[in-house]
Amino acid sequence: MTLIKSISGIRGTIGGKAGDNLTPQDVVECTAALAVWMKERNVPLKVVVGRDGRLSGPIVSAIAINTLLAMGIDVVDLGLSTTPTVEVMVPETRSGAGIIFTASHNPGQWNALKFLNEKGEFISAADGQRIIDIISLGSISYQTVEKLGSYAAREDGYDIHISKILAYRHLNLQAVKAAGFRVVVDCINSTGAHAVPKLLDALGVEYKLINDSDFGNFAHNPEPLPGHLRQLSEEIVSSGAHLGISVDPDVDRLAFVNEDGSMFGEEYTLVAVADYILGREKGNSVSNLSSTRALSDVTVGHGGQYSASAVGEVNVVNEMKRTNALIGGEGNGGVIIPDLHNGRDALAGIAVFLSLLAEKKMSMSELKSTYPSYAIIKDRMELKDDLELDSLFDRIKSVFGDEKINDIDGLKIDFSEGWVHMRKSNTEPIVRIYAEARDEKVAKSLIDKVRAVK
Repeated sequence: MTLIKSISGIRGTIGGKAGDNLTPQDVVECTAALAVWMKERNVPLKVVVGRDGRLSGPIVSAIAINTLLAMGIDVVDLGLSTTPTVEVMVPETRSGAGIIFTASHNPGQWNALKFLNEKGEFISAADGQRIIDIISLGSISYQTVEKLGSYAAREDGYDIHISKILAYRHLNLQAVKAAGFRVVVDCINSTGAHAVPKLLDALGVEYKLINDSDFGNFAHNPEPLPGHLRQLSEEIVSSGAHLGISVDPDVDRLAFVNEDGSMFGEEYTLVAVADYILGREKGNSVSNLSSTRALSDVTVGHGGQYSASAVGEVNVVNEMKRTNALIGGEGNGGVIIPDLHNGRDALAGIAVFLSLLAEKKMSMSELKSTYPSYAIIKDRMELKDDLELDSLFDRIKSVFGDEKINDIDGLKIDFSEGWVHMRKSNTEPIVRIYAEARDEKVAKSLIDKVRAVK
């Protein structure tokens, strides 16, 4: 059982001992600390909250909401929602912060509190550390009865979010409606079952939903990786659909499946969306160090500049602001379009991708063949107590000192034939080991080469 406090939020497994897992005590102290942090910053004392479809969601949400009220914070409750919808609604409601109750791609026994600032963006590492410091001080004070916060439920979050997507200047709504797309959507028994159909109805797209009702009982591991999408692939082929759409439980990650059931590849979600946007407006792009080189290739091909950031949505957003990027995101299927909001948004990604496909007038597999072909392997190893990661990284740097090395986030080694990136996960007690090359065997050999260092 685990409790992790990081740049990606405060998350853990439900049940067990307070301080070791995500228990009611941990939810209370983390939420109360957020309220103290808000008061320190003199922002509006109002928080937008929303949750994904996890079984623990109603409990975690209720505890946090009542803690905010006891701290004198007003609450706008979106109920079952998506992460990008909450991000949109924070500035829409002129709130001082937001909380999404979701563990994103983690399995169902996990949940989390993901904090947003008044702009609807994930809080910085420094702000996250301040909240953790407030918890450790143990000096939180609650309000008297006449100063309690107010509660309001809202049901229009999806409509407002989707209206902003439909108004995006590069969306080709006419072409999408004329294309006659038929799609299959894997909703992973979470809030994608509410949000994605609303979007597809607005786009005039015919769809079939799978895993759209038994909320919280995820039909498979919720991370949209190829091994988890077999049911979606089979449904696409049997129904003769043009493509498949897979989202994670909080709908900020997006993966597509081709018309023949093969994978378009979550790494290529961002590549395709960038191809469309940068093909219409010259500009820059950003992804994190663990993302495919194909984004750089496509960006340069359109006359723009590509930059890499440390892993973590807030790091990508900061680099996008620095470089004035038109498009960015992460190779895990996370698309960030700053004209809409500074957060990963599967709904926005779906709309822009369908615009691209409609204009290209080609099949999914044909579209995929137009992009640089790379093979990426996403490996991991357990983060054991006796593993001295910094010492291991130092030894690896010594062995591969003649190669291009980047250590702003873990350790990335760029070889002539590909790259390897090792880093401690922000969301799980593991070390992630990613590698990419033109050929899967070469990518695997690069991982083996780095793993061999003792």
